[in-house]
Parts: sequence; structure tokens; C-alpha cells
Amino acid sequence: MTGRPLIGVSTYLDSARWGVWELRAALLPVGYPQLVQAAGGLAAMLPPDDASYAAETVARLDGLVIAGGPDVEPSRYGAARDPRSGPEAHERDTWELALIDAALASGTPLLGICRGMQLLNVALGGTLKQHVEGHIEAVGVYGRHAVKPVPGSLYAGLVPEEDSVPTYHHQAVDRLGPGLTPSAHATDGTVEALELPGSSWVLGVQWHPEMGEDLRVMRALVRAAS
Repeated sequence: MTGRPLIGVSTYLDSARWGVWELRAALLPVGYPQLVQAAGGLAAMLPPDDASYAAETVARLDGLVIAGGPDVEPSRYGAARDPRSGPEAHERDTWELALIDAALASGTPLLGICRGMQLLNVALGGTLKQHVEGHIEAVGVYGRHAVKPVPGSLYAGLVPEEDSVPTYHHQAVDRLGPGLTPSAHATDGTVEALELPGSSWVLGVQWHPEMGEDLRVMRALVRAAS
């Protein structure tokens, strides 16, 4: 291929206000496309669509990012709803799980961010903890905490040192999906990154690289997509 690789990024589907308008919108915090662009990619937004179009959509991409957002429906991993779980995002769950399946089937490089990492785990048969303490500083405020890479992992090859990362989540990986391996942990033992060893590039991070300055993870996705 020539030119910048095309990196699709899944979007929120929510009400939003701009100018004189307040309408339902497909939206994405600007940090996501800016991170893709800074890493050398061309960003394309992928709002929820019919799941039957997922394979066709992924076939037109060089790489895929599943963005952060609302909690995953507990029914997706066979759990009853905890009262602390947030509202359902059925359209996003359905679409993004289909995108993940299509990317895994085609070998398209895939990066899951926060919710995206959790969905990757669920797509491969894993489960989630519906509430953990200490990973949100305050409502609507990104905090930071340390993550330590697992030696020999894909992530450790990109970021070999313990690092402080921007974080905002109250759910986390519980049982890993078959084939997935942890590639970083928080100091409390929470899985903060995971990967799928094999021929394709597949990584999930529980934090929000789009809220920081470190380009190493996104640059690696863009390189794999090239």
C-alpha cells in the first residue's frame, strides 16, 4: 500500500449539543483521531451499523481501533447485571463485537482501548468484573496510575518500563478469553493490557492513550497496518 494506512475507530452514539443543535450523534473525543494522525495513520470514524456489514467494513481498513465508552452488557458474557453497571449500549455492543470478529478473522491489526479491550476479552469468551475500586479519580476526571508490562509480551516490546498512564474505568477483565494473555498489570493486580499471540497484531489496553502523550502503542498499530 502507499500513503497513510486507514485506521477505523468505532464511535459513541449519543445525544450531543453544538451550535443551536441538540441531536443524537455519532461522536468521538478528538483525542482518538489526533492520536491516529500523530502516529502516522489516517483516521476514519465507524459509527454503529448493521452487524452484517462488519466484514465488508473491516475489509476496507488497514487497522481497527475499538474505542472506550459505556459498560458492556453483562448478558454478553453470561452475567446478571450488577446495580453499579451503567446503561446498556446495545447498538455499540452488537456492532463492535462484529467488528472485532471480522478483524480477528481477517488478520486486520486491532487495538482495543478501555471498553474496547473489555469487548475483545468478551468476544473471545472471557468475562468482566462489573465493578472495581481505585481506577477512577473522580467522576468525569481522568486519573493516572502505574502499569507494569509482562516481560516478553507484545506490549513490553513497545513499552518495556513501568509507566504511568491516563485511566478512567470501573470495570475490568475477570476471566481471560481462551488464547488471550495478559501483557500488563496495575499494582493491585488488575489486567491493564492483554494480547492475542499469533500471526496478527492484536492488543488491548485498559487505559486511555488518547488522553496522554505516548505514541508508542498507536505507532505500533499503524506500523502493523502498513
